Amino acid sequence: MDDWEKLKELKVKYDAQVEKVLKKFPERRPEFVNTSGIPIHRVYTPLQMQDFDYAEKLGMPGQYPFTRAVQPTAYRGRFWTMRQYAGFGTAEETNKRYHFLLKSGQTGLSVAFDLPTQIGYDSDHELARGEVGKVGVAIDSLWDMERLFAGIPLDQVSTSMTINSPCAVILAMYLAVAEKQGVPFSQLRGTVQNDILKEYPARGTYIFGPRRSMRLITDIFAYCTKEVPQWNTISISGYHIREAGSTAVQEVAFTLANGIAYVEAAIQAGLKVDEFAPRLSFFFNSHNDFLEEVAKFRAARRLWAKIMKERFGAQDPRSQMLRFHTQTAGCTLTAQQPLNNIMRVAFQAMAAVLGGTQSLHTNSFDEALALPSEQAVQVALRTQQVIAYETAVCDTVDPLAGSYYIEYLTDQIEARAQDYIDQIDRLGGAVAAIEKGFIQKEIQDSAYRYQREIEKGDRIIVGLNKFQVKEEAKPADLLKVDPAVGDRQVARLKELKATRDNSAVQTALAELKSAAEGDLNLMPPILKAVKSLATLGEICDTLRAVWGEYEATAFV
Repeated sequence: MDDWEKLKELKVKYDAQVEKVLKKFPERRPEFVNTSGIPIHRVYTPLQMQDFDYAEKLGMPGQYPFTRAVQPTAYRGRFWTMRQYAGFGTAEETNKRYHFLLKSGQTGLSVAFDLPTQIGYDSDHELARGEVGKVGVAIDSLWDMERLFAGIPLDQVSTSMTINSPCAVILAMYLAVAEKQGVPFSQLRGTVQNDILKEYPARGTYIFGPRRSMRLITDIFAYCTKEVPQWNTISISGYHIREAGSTAVQEVAFTLANGIAYVEAAIQAGLKVDEFAPRLSFFFNSHNDFLEEVAKFRAARRLWAKIMKERFGAQDPRSQMLRFHTQTAGCTLTAQQPLNNIMRVAFQAMAAVLGGTQSLHTNSFDEALALPSEQAVQVALRTQQVIAYETAVCDTVDPLAGSYYIEYLTDQIEARAQDYIDQIDRLGGAVAAIEKGFIQKEIQDSAYRYQREIEKGDRIIVGLNKFQVKEEAKPADLLKVDPAVGDRQVARLKELKATRDNSAVQTALAELKSAAEGDLNLMPPILKAVKSLATLGEICDTLRAVWGEYEATAFV
């Protein structure tokens, strides 16, 4: 009797045993399906993997299709970058937090900007009132950026900046600070998010329409390819897509569809795929379904490798690698029993590590209540350090490979994500799919289903809809942003405009307007404007005058 026949015989015996058990002890649910709608079988065996081709599906770490890892030795060489996302109030306050995090063992910086900055308004704009410094740091000019990185040598840290619509302006400010520090652009390492397509269906911090915004993105690609070669020019983000309510499959599909659109736009702009693709990076969420998340990261890596090799003809293996940052799921944090969030974050972080992330942010347990306190931030960072140094999960590459369930989930997520990408292609690509409301509608429907499951009690959230306890009012030691931050920022802007060379500012803005009306790369004139001390709002208003603003359409 061969092995397959033995397995079939074992399965028959098992099924008979299950039937007897079910008569006395019914299972908790009539069917088990994960958040992506993938049916979960009672048990997985080699019988479900008879057509599994190891060389095609897995290969070795660091080799195409990179399912197992993008580097052959993974964390045996070095751990992921421990990059805590931080920013609040003024540049000086955030700078103090950065120094605290670096002293605590953080290995990279990640900048959170306030809402006015994210949508291209200065702190003195009427729409900025009450929002300055609230969800991130307020950055109006080169002065603020210099204060933000005071005492931090930019040639010795890797910096990630979560900024999209005004990304070119913020990047130019960072470059100008490096220049003042005497750091060559060639030595700068880091990432700008620069991912505008996910803003339209998932987040909303857009200024210009999708097609105008794509020009800014490809201009950054072209400029950095030549001038800032170690910089990751985009972080194609599924994180916010998942936070908006998508499933794991949708997160992979819509993120990679956006990636396809960026690659196509860069090629149309005259760039060669192997010139810019090695500097593309991705940003994913790590949610609560532990094993689904591990499989999601592996599926995304394999699918992107195939897309780059087969669809775009990328020859450089670095162009085929999906390198990604992960953040634990903010949408899973609860204000009820907030200490439970420490456990949620630990499981999510472990899933990201087992999935092979290159960089990781762990959320703080008090973030459902306020901006994170120093204690909560330190616990979040220590969570990563415990995983790295105490659990030994980093001692071997892709330790869950070969699990029948993990490989089944990886295959299922890849196949279902590819189906979505095929649908988006038929609609004309990611930009057209966004303009037609397809992606928005899919995310909205998934978010509604998930929330209904919670409200009906079909999905248990510990401390929220089950295992509740009577709790005291909010803790007294939460971090609060001083309302006077806005007044201080406005006063600083007034001082800036009174002391700078305003004729030089107007000349630089006029040159930017002329470039925007034509087809020149916009990074050089934006950098000139920044160095003349033009503000973020003035630069964005110059582009608004040429391109207008995007108004979202409601899709039902």
